[in-house]
Amino acid sequence: MSNVAVPFPKQLPPGFEWLQDEPEFDAAAHLQLELPASHVTLADLGYSDEEISETCTPFAASSPFRVLSEQGAAIMLDVSRRLNDFKVTSDRIENLVRGGCYRSHWLRDLCTSPELTDHMSQVYGVPVAHHTMPSHLGHLNFAPSELSQAVDKWHHDTLALDFVMMVADPALLDGGDFEYFFGTKTEAAALAAAGETPPLDRRVAFDWPGPGYAVGLHGNMVVHRGAPLRQVGERITMVNGYVPMATTQPDQSRHPDLLTVDAPDELYASWTKHVAWRARERLDTVIAEIEFGTDAAGAMDALQNAIVDVTTALEEMQIENPQLMHYGG
Repeated sequence: MSNVAVPFPKQLPPGFEWLQDEPEFDAAAHLQLELPASHVTLADLGYSDEEISETCTPFAASSPFRVLSEQGAAIMLDVSRRLNDFKVTSDRIENLVRGGCYRSHWLRDLCTSPELTDHMSQVYGVPVAHHTMPSHLGHLNFAPSELSQAVDKWHHDTLALDFVMMVADPALLDGGDFEYFFGTKTEAAALAAAGETPPLDRRVAFDWPGPGYAVGLHGNMVVHRGAPLRQVGERITMVNGYVPMATTQPDQSRHPDLLTVDAPDELYASWTKHVAWRARERLDTVIAEIEFGTDAAGAMDALQNAIVDVTTALEEMQIENPQLMHYGG
């Protein structure tokens, strides 16, 4: 039985409505879960032991692995095309859809399915739950209007764990590769400061077997992008997010960035639930582990560490002019 950190909301946020005439999600028919043949670790990318100790898993990125059956991939493509009507834009990605799981029952049930969540726990090597913030479930990226533009500029994600799935058939595309940088965020930032992007010999791309295949990512540690297309084509990817069930490590999220792309009526409630869940888990640990003999300083440290995500959120929710960070095209 999969873990669930925060259940998917029973009510829709303002401004969202369900698509009509959708098929019902059937895990037995629509999933075809396979494990990746290989993966790289954060150490392989050049991260130090100290940096890795602050993360939820040493896993970095996998090779492509199958998620959807042919039937499931066909439905995923149809749902994505229908959701394209709700796309928004940002400085990093010209065409994206957030909150698709508030519009499509099928996409919601796919992205929260216990079978898929259990599978991703195996991929990441740690127990996970579908993301506490539903806007991180079923995120869709579409091709930009200009061939010269990257589908998604070089960046690291606003969340720790996710996967990138090819939705449209990659065999029909010229360009538009998913690429990741075989290096660290610090190196990517130094390149960007010099007006450069990751060199070709340190970019990793894949020959995708087909639609419905995904690459697992330690998203906020692996710098990656959707490269420009060379010819006009239907290029659609879906990103699904997860949270590690262990809350002992720092939260690897960048929540303020989401203020640039998510509806405030939805975001603030989901953000609050996320940090409240982490604080509750940490407070439960304090209850279980605090010992007699603890002095005032120790008690205050325990409490402050337990609610650090809450105090951080109270500060971040007041940030003015947030930006969706990236390292350029």
